[in-house]
Amino acid sequence: MGEIISPRGWTAMSIVLVTALAVALIGAGLDAVALVVVGGAAAVLATTAGRRPDVEPDALMPAPSHEQPAPLLDALADPLLVLAGSRVTAANSAALALLGTHIVGEDTRTVIRHPAATAALAGDDDEGAVELVGLGTADQRWEMRVAPLDGGRRLVHLVDRSGSHAAERMRVDFVANASHELRTPLASILGYVETLSDAAGEDPAIRARFLKIVFDEARRMERLVDDLMSLSRIEADKFRAPSEAVDLAALVDETRDALADGHDGRGRDIILEHEPAPIPVLGDRVQLSQLLHNLIGNAMKYGRAGTPIRVSLTHGGDVVRLVVADQGEGIAPEHIPRLTERFYRVDPGRSRSVGGTGLGLAIVKHIVERHRGRFDITSRPNEGTRVTVTLRTPSAAARAPAATGVINR
Repeated sequence: MGEIISPRGWTAMSIVLVTALAVALIGAGLDAVALVVVGGAAAVLATTAGRRPDVEPDALMPAPSHEQPAPLLDALADPLLVLAGSRVTAANSAALALLGTHIVGEDTRTVIRHPAATAALAGDDDEGAVELVGLGTADQRWEMRVAPLDGGRRLVHLVDRSGSHAAERMRVDFVANASHELRTPLASILGYVETLSDAAGEDPAIRARFLKIVFDEARRMERLVDDLMSLSRIEADKFRAPSEAVDLAALVDETRDALADGHDGRGRDIILEHEPAPIPVLGDRVQLSQLLHNLIGNAMKYGRAGTPIRVSLTHGGDVVRLVVADQGEGIAPEHIPRLTERFYRVDPGRSRSVGGTGLGLAIVKHIVERHRGRFDITSRPNEGTRVTVTLRTPSAAARAPAATGVINR
């Protein structure tokens, strides 16, 4: 009893006993005395039970604990923080993965180490978004939004904008590269036309040479514009899988015949290896023809003169494999992952001299992706390059889709 009744309680109990004694002295019955004692004791216990005499009431209250994120908060993929003042009181799994598992209970200035975030959270204005560059990794870009909650708390929402920023950079780079590629031949055309309009145009030999240069530069611009338009059309259709059965063997034969007289007779070096029977794939005939022209044309441009260009078709199970191999100078390993980037060239001078636009393999990659196929490039310096395209047969396309757009060394 001494552990649960305070000194004030003992004083109250003494008063009850004295009162009971007084009731007895004035002649009241035992029932009245018992009623006074029991009632008084119950009142004392009810008002003092559970209290320690040496501890203040506030000290018995449990220390405030950190909030647990609600299931809905934790299920969201974006990082979310709940702040009370400047401290983090709750964080979902995405926030813990981005900022660290220790952040609950920490000051936001040490949790989100970014000047823009610190300035935004220090102010009273929770409107608008703040861009955070370099949070997480150096290449990541986040958008931070702050919303008020009840009890003076705030919700911090982080949205990863790295993908959209990378896409915007690609768009800007693409426009800049396309503008540069078009400006170079255009400047050459304008310069030679201006020269022809002067006295130099009166010399038949000079006039013929300059006109040939103007014609070649105009054709270069035409090829570039055609490739840009092709790439745009292919990207517009990339989510719509082709549904036409195409005889790839017959299409390879047609491509060889079309290229037979091209590139200073290099067409005679093309060696076809496939069965005489039809080899069907599910695809877009126009795009597959463009793919063959680009791959075989590259082998003709960059392979050594007089060496064979082998084009083989094999099929087994649910796939058809097209292989185009040359015996050219080959490609160093560090260049291979970037070969399908728009306007990327291993040797820009040589590429332009043979009529390359820098878009050929980018077009091939997008065609393969639209056909739900696979694209592999292997090469060794001084040994040549081997390109493999794997496509699905019509029967396989009705079942599981294949991996797309993969490039291997």
